[in-house]
Amino acid sequence: MMKVIYKVGDDISTDIIYPGRYMATVLPTETPQFAFDDLRDLNKMLNDKDKSVPVIIVGGKNFGCGSSREQAASTLKGHNVTVVARDFARIFLQNSINLGLNTVICPEIVAEPGDDIEFSHNKVINLSKGLAFDTIPLPAARKAIVEAGGLIPYTQKLLKEKLGMS
Repeated sequence: MMKVIYKVGDDISTDIIYPGRYMATVLPTETPQFAFDDLRDLNKMLNDKDKSVPVIIVGGKNFGCGSSREQAASTLKGHNVTVVARDFARIFLQNSINLGLNTVICPEIVAEPGDDIEFSHNKVINLSKGLAFDTIPLPAARKAIVEAGGLIPYTQKLLKEKLGMS
């Protein structure tokens, strides 16, 4: 079970997720502090929380639109965030997969901050509201990359298996 900490609307751009003025900061260990920096309440909430505790941000349609900056995905991964959105911008979704950020496509999601959410068998279950919503699952290969922690760990895992080092 995870808690929704924030809800945003449609067309949340990568500039909102990771403002362009911080593009000189690219290390995944440094980028999280700037997540949603222009949404001060969300930024403070993320920076004040225990990073080991997974949380959910709910988005509308076209989450992650705009530029192709991968820092928008890495900054959220650094906060142990799962993004549940009605849909995602194509490049943001691919960056999320490559970096191992959990994203869930749920076209009919209904959730508010404070709601308790559970994921089960291609469903998002809002325990607080007693509702369940279908998801659009990632293809198996993409899911395997996310589960491995991103494209680099996934590739390392495959190489180790191929070389009999697993």
